[in-house]
Amino acid sequence: MAGRIRDVDIALVRERSPIADVIGEHIQLRNAGGGNLKGLCPFHDEKSPSFNVTPERGMYFCFGCGEGGDVITFVEKIEHLPFGEAVERLAGRAGITLQYEQGGYVPKRDHGERARLVEAHRAAAEFYRDRLLAPEAAIGRRFLSERGFERADAEVFGVGYAPNEWEVLTRHLLGRGFTAAELVKGGLAKEGRRGPIDRFRGRLIWPIRDATGDVIGFGARKLIEADDGPKYLNTPESPLYKKSQVLYGIDLAKKEISKRSQAVIVEGYTDVMACHLAGVPTAVATCGTSFGEEHIKVLRRFLLDQSAATGEVIFTFDGDAAGQKAALRAFADEQKFVTQTYVAIQPDGLDPCDLRIKQGDAAVRDLVASREPLFQFAIRSTIARYDLRSNEGKIAALDAAAPIVAGIKDVGLRKRYAIDLDRWLGFMDERFVMQRIAEVGGSQQQRPQRQRRAAPIDPNVRVEGELLKLAVQRPALLGPRFDALDPQAFASPDHLVLHSVIVAAGGVAAAGHGGREWVDRLLEHAPDDAARGLLTRFAVEAIQADSHVEERYGAAMLAAIEAVSVDRAIAQVKSRIQRLNPVEEQQEYNKLFGELVALEQQRRVLRERAAGS
Repeated sequence: MAGRIRDVDIALVRERSPIADVIGEHIQLRNAGGGNLKGLCPFHDEKSPSFNVTPERGMYFCFGCGEGGDVITFVEKIEHLPFGEAVERLAGRAGITLQYEQGGYVPKRDHGERARLVEAHRAAAEFYRDRLLAPEAAIGRRFLSERGFERADAEVFGVGYAPNEWEVLTRHLLGRGFTAAELVKGGLAKEGRRGPIDRFRGRLIWPIRDATGDVIGFGARKLIEADDGPKYLNTPESPLYKKSQVLYGIDLAKKEISKRSQAVIVEGYTDVMACHLAGVPTAVATCGTSFGEEHIKVLRRFLLDQSAATGEVIFTFDGDAAGQKAALRAFADEQKFVTQTYVAIQPDGLDPCDLRIKQGDAAVRDLVASREPLFQFAIRSTIARYDLRSNEGKIAALDAAAPIVAGIKDVGLRKRYAIDLDRWLGFMDERFVMQRIAEVGGSQQQRPQRQRRAAPIDPNVRVEGELLKLAVQRPALLGPRFDALDPQAFASPDHLVLHSVIVAAGGVAAAGHGGREWVDRLLEHAPDDAARGLLTRFAVEAIQADSHVEERYGAAMLAAIEAVSVDRAIAQVKSRIQRLNPVEEQQEYNKLFGELVALEQQRRVLRERAAGS
């Protein structure tokens, strides 16, 4: 059984795995000020970015769903891996050789199902790529050449060839130390009468990679007429490959998608290749399934589509009836994007690959540039089915298009398309068309629900939170005054627990200038997941003060918390005074009255300091 990864190695993996780089392989991050980065959360669907990353402390936190942690936690959650496998994955990325306790060094290949399957796919991709150069693969090379792809192009995309043999890949991978069960589970092989056999035979092969560049599956194109299988055959669902979440080419396109705020959706592997080679490096394709909601989530993380005015998603489909049907299916998901969505269809029905062959690279770029808004395409495609030469045909077309227009969420855009619809139908009566849209599509309109007012936050609790954020992020600003605080000054039970964690870690006096080591020490002393979650949040959440006034702000927060303790002391003294007889217990009464005056003076000073923030 494998040993435990040494703590020193885990710390080294964290140190050499910059959290912004690792998370940036999955989502686009932008500067959020104060050294923080922000993006769309990969763990829940959201319209505006609430996922924050703080490279200085190596932490992330989503203020929308509450997910947070360090770079290892992120890999655990995004890849659905146990802790050990997440560490191993990051170690491989950083070139770190891990050492294991209770038995010394254990090679990475002895750990983790996902890591094993990724390695098997990597080895298979190399095997297929090398076989493309063999004499038997001439049919595959000819296929690529006829479609305008050279050898260098095939190498960029890792295109390969699966020999037309029953178990040549299986034998190769078994010889590399992988088990038959692993090959079947990963979809590289399938069960035959006498054991596992290759899934792909006599086909051109495209490796399908995830956003990080790992090969997770393959797409295979039939080359031999005698092959009675489908034209394209993909890896089946596996622990690595989920077709509803996979976009071919995302590993190559993600940086350009983020840079240009543009994504071009095409239909096939050769279309992706043609687009990239023609100067459209934002092209991606689905793999054996229609474009759906999970694909939208993948793209939105790289588009960071928080503004409709910036960014665009362009669907390219064949110009035939099937292509138009696919475009209308895409329309159903249109408003799940915030950015604008378009359709680009070549009038002669050529897909990007064929278009590049016949008309060159410029024609592919022109196709993308000629895009039209998806709403416009959906409406015009709908009314094109009707005979607009008669009033009956016009009314039928209006009624068919009305639900599309009525379903547009943006009021201004809905009105503009209603006007366009009137013009396209030739009524020249905008009021009539708008009324008809309201009647036919009215059932789709829902009154916006009245938003519930958020419960007001206790000002003292807000101050506690700000002070604890400073203790986590800028401990050097607080000094011994924080460590001397009465725990009962914290009204929030969660804040009281967090204060006790800080005390248990040695107080801010032992934190130095803070940073990742201080946060890690606090996390070690946290009693449960709730405390760790709050710590993570406070390690990432912005302090509500500019950096040049943080010291004064910290003093003000301390004074405000200290004033709470003084308030409590004043209440106790007043209670004792009320129980005294000023005549019979004059000495005790005068003593307490003097204490009360001193406490009220102290409170006044503290309140003035607190107001100085």
